[in-house]
Amino acid sequence: MDLSILSLIVAVVAVAIALYAVFKKPETVTENTGPKYDSTGLRLQAYERLVLLAERVALPNLISRLNQPGISALEMKIILTENIKHEFEYNSTQQLYVSPVSWDSVRNLKEQNIMIINQVAATLPPTASAADLNKKILEVLMAQPNGALHELVLQALNFEAKKIMN
Repeated sequence: MDLSILSLIVAVVAVAIALYAVFKKPETVTENTGPKYDSTGLRLQAYERLVLLAERVALPNLISRLNQPGISALEMKIILTENIKHEFEYNSTQQLYVSPVSWDSVRNLKEQNIMIINQVAATLPPTASAADLNKKILEVLMAQPNGALHELVLQALNFEAKKIMN
């Protein structure tokens, strides 16, 4: 399967998830046991942390932050994927406070970014440099017809947080 077709499929799935999040009716809780606790502050902080996570694992931001001249494409691939995994694991507890759709969109962003890095790296020769990998990743992102997935995830997270604030 061609990389651009696969990227298109992943982007369409991400758009569908974002649209689902936008048009989904809020769930109501009918059971009330124990004292009432206002978790609005925690929920908003969780959305804030996930927005920061989405920004930090966005491939253009990762590349500019982690770029190291003189290393190989394989080394850069490892640095990029490990950084994404670390950022995700660090924020994994935020899933307790956000909607399942929001958490799924963040998880899909992580998985798509790792997939893009691995697929692009697989197309490069063994002697390729980190600069070659970074350039090719950015070219793939620019070719995505629906824009970058991290932008869609950010929009969905912002929408969910604004629902809480109203």
